[in-house]
Amino acid sequence: MAAIVVASNILVQFLLLDGLLTWGAFTYPLAFLVTDVMNRVYGAGPARKVVLAGFVTGVICSLIGSQIMLEYGPAVPLRVAVASGTAFLLAQLTDVAVFNRLRGGRWWRAPLVSTLVGSALDTALFFTIAFSASVTLFGAGADAAVSWAWEEVPFLLTGPEAPLWVSLAFADWLVKLALALIALIPFRLIVARMTRGPLLA
Repeated sequence: MAAIVVASNILVQFLLLDGLLTWGAFTYPLAFLVTDVMNRVYGAGPARKVVLAGFVTGVICSLIGSQIMLEYGPAVPLRVAVASGTAFLLAQLTDVAVFNRLRGGRWWRAPLVSTLVGSALDTALFFTIAFSASVTLFGAGADAAVSWAWEEVPFLLTGPEAPLWVSLAFADWLVKLALALIALIPFRLIVARMTRGPLLA
């Protein structure tokens, strides 16, 4: 979990598709895979401990990033750091709770549903807290650091005008949906290997 969090914090700096996505969008969803494997193999308690380890790692990354000054301010502005930590912790703990509730069903149901719910919550919380102009808790200085996200642009570069952060959130959510489906394959293989049992029925 710590490796995924560190990698995602680094890879979020590298843009793709005219800035709609970052490479971090492809590594971060693996955190849900780790949480779900831990939950299936060891139970909800150990899965929560892994989530807390990831949260602490993320806080450390944010503290380091807040000290790195770039031409437009800190590499990790305060509201982005708060958004990241809040979204990670609440989304991952929700994932654990949903997974645990559904653990007795078909092998794919708990990891798929919990990841979809957790990913949607993560995306909504992160992008709203980090970039929405309607969130004014952090003051004018913090707002100025993310005001670029308020620019009205065509939705996903082709649709009607919307704030840039809405396109970024939707693109990120689409990646999480795709990876939630793809991650079912490694989930099944890893769990079978860790439990030394047959592939889940």
